Amino acid sequence: MTVHTPSQPVSASPNEVVVHPTGITSVSVVIPVRNESLHIRNTLEQIVRQDLHGIHLEVFVVDGESTDNTRDIVLDFATHHPMVQLLDNPNRLSSGARNIAIEHMRGDVLVVIDGHCEIPTREYFLDLVAAFEESGADCLGRPQPLDVSNATPLQKAIAAARSSRLGHHPESFIYSDEPQFVPAKSVAVAYRREVFDRVGQFDENFDAHEDGEFNLRCDRAGLSCYLDPRLKVKYLPRTSLTGLFKQMVRYGRGRVRLARKHAGMWGLGSLIPACLVLYLIIGAVASLLLNHAWIPYVVGLSIYLAAVATSGLIIALQQHSLAMLYRVPVVLATVHIGAGWGVLVELLGGSRRMKTATPPSYHEHLQC
Repeated sequence: MTVHTPSQPVSASPNEVVVHPTGITSVSVVIPVRNESLHIRNTLEQIVRQDLHGIHLEVFVVDGESTDNTRDIVLDFATHHPMVQLLDNPNRLSSGARNIAIEHMRGDVLVVIDGHCEIPTREYFLDLVAAFEESGADCLGRPQPLDVSNATPLQKAIAAARSSRLGHHPESFIYSDEPQFVPAKSVAVAYRREVFDRVGQFDENFDAHEDGEFNLRCDRAGLSCYLDPRLKVKYLPRTSLTGLFKQMVRYGRGRVRLARKHAGMWGLGSLIPACLVLYLIIGAVASLLLNHAWIPYVVGLSIYLAAVATSGLIIALQQHSLAMLYRVPVVLATVHIGAGWGVLVELLGGSRRMKTATPPSYHEHLQC
């Protein structure tokens, strides 16, 4: 890989855009996939229909040994669109897929796009290049709402709950629509190629939260990240509470690994869900064994239920949907308990990589 002089952090005020022409003429796209046959064709069609106006685009679909017909779909697509390439990812992890793309990329910048998302405009890559050039940033972030067409009632509830104050990590900018310089750790998805020379590649010991760990290294290296709402993409929410719970368990485990590797990464936002799970378990046992222990347990549980119920009421009023009144609290409880359980399991399970290495899909961004 050619070594370029790393961009210096922008010394502007947090919301000031500095015009810094960079001469970006080529963009590399990495799409980590495994078993994405239901969505990958639609994602690729959105990409090849983009207006490029002279930008050279290469698209790497990096497949983690799919067992459905994802590979056949991509290969068929590639025969008609030479910009699309299928690459193999034998370790199956999203971190590995990203590193494979880094090794193959010829573009000036690399952007991550998942196999199941909606790109709202046909100027996405033009806006991407413009955002790099206007901001002078080393990395770009984007809003990533869980909001797609033809969503089921449960998916709509998940999208609404996850974007609420109780539904995602308080330090995340993933649902922000304000253009601004932000820490890379919660939102960065596009990088100048020299960033990888500066901070290395993605850590393949992470099978979740690998993007957050890499972005944290970008922050600690003094690299700048600009959040640009023009780069918004819409993601597919989980289709079941079971799937949502498993996703949140992975988030919780990833946060513990991040804290193990990088000092100072434990925060209240990560610990509260784990405390909730411990409270539910210990309080239930104590209520059975100790006289009157059920009183403080019920009081605490009532406060929590009132909080999630209030969130459900607010969302129901905002969206004029009675169903949100009961769906949102259930979704929020699933999010909190899943994330808390993941933290506890990882704390008790040591630093070894999760044996359930590959999720049904690679959508593991920092939305909690």
